[in-house]
Amino acid sequence: MVYSCEKEDSDAKILRIAFLKDRSREDLIAELEYVRYLFEHGGSVSDVVNSLKGNLLEEITYNDHSFFICMFYKAAGKLLVENNYQYREGAPITEYYYNCGKVLGALHQISKGYTPVHRRKSFFDKYNVDYIEELIPSSLPLLKEKMLNLIQALEELDKNRESYGMVHFDYNDGNYSINMDTGQITVYDFDNSCYCWYLFDFASVWTIGVGWVQFEPDVGKRKQFMDDYFETILKGYRSETEVEDSMLTKLPLFIQANLLEGIVDAFEVMRNNRQEPKCDEELSFRIKCMEEDIPYLGFFHEVYSCEEPFECEERRI
Repeated sequence: MVYSCEKEDSDAKILRIAFLKDRSREDLIAELEYVRYLFEHGGSVSDVVNSLKGNLLEEITYNDHSFFICMFYKAAGKLLVENNYQYREGAPITEYYYNCGKVLGALHQISKGYTPVHRRKSFFDKYNVDYIEELIPSSLPLLKEKMLNLIQALEELDKNRESYGMVHFDYNDGNYSINMDTGQITVYDFDNSCYCWYLFDFASVWTIGVGWVQFEPDVGKRKQFMDDYFETILKGYRSETEVEDSMLTKLPLFIQANLLEGIVDAFEVMRNNRQEPKCDEELSFRIKCMEEDIPYLGFFHEVYSCEEPFECEERRI
């Protein structure tokens, strides 16, 4: 549960209360230590506010249930959606794309020097054979097979310090605010941060970019836009850190990894809400792309419809 807190003559803050059992105390402490490290080393993130006891996290027990409480400084600016997806007046939208890549590049560069006290989980702690077998319904054997093949392909990649480390894992315009006077982006919500390849965050930036041109009927124009968009993102990113061209060739693989994460999340929500598994139009589209090895979220494929973006006929489970 998240609350906005304001007090006269002080900066606005965000209070977060965690009470579900999907995050342990160690997980939460590790997240907050990482955010503090990013902030102290120049990362454009919302810093953690120490408690009166000087702690990053406080625990309150009530009726034998633990509530973990922390606080952050509220990021300056606003979400893009709060500004009707309009960028700041007088500045080209390409400035936003560049800054989006630049801020991410800076966070990854800082992460390359990070040695945790409390360690967050890695990608494979969650996305592994046992969990996929448990979560995905047996009525979707091809989906399981393709997801496990993808996980195996990722397991074979190198995990050197330049390509693998702590990532945000949910880097999108819903998790950062933009100062509409300066264009500065401030990132928050590191709740899903984990050890993974930096390219996963990069692929997330590609994925959110499709929203700018999803209603364009001409596939050639959609592709040209995405090429230009990603080139601008890449320039911003490389202004802060390096990414090898050999790693960039694996971008389609990590777009598929983003797709996998979205499918897993959809089935987790149904399970946690005790709902019978059901594929709506969006989930059906995602599953189709995974089962049929359709790259780039199907954005350049005949399966895509600009009238009903990222949707296809519902399927039974």
